[in-house]
Amino acid sequence: MTPCRDLHPAHGRPADRPTLLLAMLTTLVACASEPPTTSPQELDLALPERFASTPADASASPAGALTGPWWRTFGDARLERLVERALVDNRDLRGAFARLEAMAAARTIAGAPFWPELDAGLAAERQRRVFIGFPFGGGGVPSTTFTQYGLTLSAQWELDVWGRIRAGESAAIADQQVALADFQGAQASLVAQVCKAWFATIEAQQQVQLANATVAAFRATADDVRARFRRGVRPALDVHLASTNLANAEASLAQRHDQLARARRQLDVLVGRYPTGDQDAGDTLPQQLPNVPVGLPSELLQRRPDLIAAERQVAAAGCRVDEARASLYPRLSLTASAGTSSLELEDLVDADFRVWSLGANLLEPIFRGGALEAAVDRQQALRDAALADYGGKVLRAFAEVEDVLTTGTRIDERLTQLAAAARHAARARDLARTRYEGGLTDFLAVADTQRQAFTAESARLAVARARLENRIDLHLALGGGFGPTATGETP
Repeated sequence: MTPCRDLHPAHGRPADRPTLLLAMLTTLVACASEPPTTSPQELDLALPERFASTPADASASPAGALTGPWWRTFGDARLERLVERALVDNRDLRGAFARLEAMAAARTIAGAPFWPELDAGLAAERQRRVFIGFPFGGGGVPSTTFTQYGLTLSAQWELDVWGRIRAGESAAIADQQVALADFQGAQASLVAQVCKAWFATIEAQQQVQLANATVAAFRATADDVRARFRRGVRPALDVHLASTNLANAEASLAQRHDQLARARRQLDVLVGRYPTGDQDAGDTLPQQLPNVPVGLPSELLQRRPDLIAAERQVAAAGCRVDEARASLYPRLSLTASAGTSSLELEDLVDADFRVWSLGANLLEPIFRGGALEAAVDRQQALRDAALADYGGKVLRAFAEVEDVLTTGTRIDERLTQLAAAARHAARARDLARTRYEGGLTDFLAVADTQRQAFTAESARLAVARARLENRIDLHLALGGGFGPTATGETP
């Protein structure tokens, strides 16, 4: 384990909310003894420079061509305003920021022993003494009453000869960096949730519109079939089939209204407002998305907050190993005190009543039943566990990106086929209706094609939203946009 030492500034950028305080926290971390970074060789992993899964329709642009906040690529100004509001008003994010503040305070506490402890005291004591057995004569017991004043200033300082205190402070800094990464991860997750909830609301509204149109079409068909039945042109079977389709469509419409209300309430909660469920998200999902660039570099994963947090946990554990090892060596402390003591208050500033003392002590642990050595072994084992956990998270992060890229290709294929299916189903419905009115086919064909047209269009809307959610998941998996040096990637 490399000893803790002064290195480059802390990992991660200050978050935007509140920007000033986060900038101060990061600056404090950078100015202190920051733990060293974990060497990639320690992971013992053969990692590729680029991801294997590249979409078939990927653009030929370089990986750094698209930069900036990824949620703006959807081209929806209302969504961007909701994201900004959520980053300010979301209650869960406020809690995460409060925990970050707590870790900043813990870092200050951990570094406090590095500096001398100074204490000042002012004391006043009034006493009455009696003299029993002394032949002073007179009546009663002789006594005296007096008041004593004291002013003291004391100092104590443990010299950090072996770096024990500095290692503990560095571990606390790494813990603070973990909390900062967790907060930035919470921000990124919140942005993704808002985007998904927004698109879910749009899709739910589209599904309601489709269900309304379907109910209207089925009702018109049912009315027409009943009129034909009353004229004796069609059998009762057609009436029952048409009524069944209409009832199912109305039930589906009620379900779609419920889904829309739930989606709207979820969006309200995410942006920190009371869930009234009256949020209107518009009627159209984004149709065009920027192509995924060819050859996405795997180094983009270094921006992921969860991987930054895992790496900083390894660093914190390593510093605690150094702290435990330093506890095996002697501790050297210096003490000093000065002050005055007098029966008169005004004498406290008189040099004739001054008292002082200086001291030094060396404490060498001799026998602790193996506890100190076991503490070193324990901290080393915890660092090994943190390193293994970090390696596992790196592998899972690569798997997430590969999965999302592969799924995105399949979703694009499904969307293309479902769009074609919806067009054919609509055409088949219209033809079946025309043939039915001309007496060339029975009502079963009409009922079946109506259901198929509704199902195909509903599935197309669902997959269109899934395509957007897949793009959101890709940005989460990559830790931001497609640009390796993009600014404003993470809130």
